[in-house]
Amino acid sequence: MPMRSDSSPSRWAQAWPERTADTYKLRGKLREPSMCSDCGVVYHRGSWRWLDVPEGAEAVLCPACHRIRDHQPAGFLKLEGDLLQLQRDELMNQIRNVERAEGGEHALERIMGIEESGPGWLVTTTGVHLARRLGEALHDAHQGTLTFQYNQDEKVVRVHWHA
Repeated sequence: MPMRSDSSPSRWAQAWPERTADTYKLRGKLREPSMCSDCGVVYHRGSWRWLDVPEGAEAVLCPACHRIRDHQPAGFLKLEGDLLQLQRDELMNQIRNVERAEGGEHALERIMGIEESGPGWLVTTTGVHLARRLGEALHDAHQGTLTFQYNQDEKVVRVHWHA
């Protein structure tokens, strides 16, 4: 079969995408009960949950805290526009409220940081779902433009909201 000279993926590659490993995903089940030594989240019945720490829990590092230690976000939300300065407190409260709601159900979805630089903000998250949910919530409440860029190879999402 001749090699393709262009950079577009072949039909074969599109039909059978290459599987890449997520460095921060567990390779197998942990001994139960286990708890994160950094944040206290408990691994119970195959998932991470905010529970009281059971007696005899093994101390491990959860994937979210692992990402935080390594400074490796899975989600990037770039916010731009005049609304950031005009309604700063309201937008920050909305971001924190979405984080609380999402984190209650999905313990590994957390905000790693919020950087305000010039006319824009950059919110980094431990998971792709929180970055997407934040962008959607801001768009639903304030309109503007919202775009997503997923990178399957890196297990990363980049969300851009402009109002």
